[in-house]
Amino acid sequence: MAACGHVALILAMLTCALTWASDRFEPRLYDLVVTTQMPHLDENLRYTKTRERRCLGREDFTSAFPILRHPALKGCTLGNETRDEDDNLVYELACEGKQASTGIAAWHVTNSGITGVLSVKMGGKNLTFGQRVEGKPLGSCGAL
Repeated sequence: MAACGHVALILAMLTCALTWASDRFEPRLYDLVVTTQMPHLDENLRYTKTRERRCLGREDFTSAFPILRHPALKGCTLGNETRDEDDNLVYELACEGKQASTGIAAWHVTNSGITGVLSVKMGGKNLTFGQRVEGKPLGSCGAL
């Protein structure tokens, strides 16, 4: 009889773990802080920060970095989702053209917040920059 209790406990724990894994990627309203890092610029221009409230879920991670809307990155998209050893979602930056930019983005998602980091190397140039998106959950997306 005790064996049945252990099996039930293990099944309950697995169900909770699977529910948490899917819940953490569900769309939520976040207070986001976006930091753009451009190490090649003068000291006072290297970092810019913006803040916004936005609803984000797993399907939004490939478009959540505002820098991807800049004309210099026209034709660039994030894709080929994989997971690293820390269970972060990782995306490759693919750009059109001969001198295409390259890069990678990684998202760390927990119930207490999200952090996305995009690193880009401009094609044909010795220019690198990055953008970091950090978000604290505020509730459901309907709370906007």
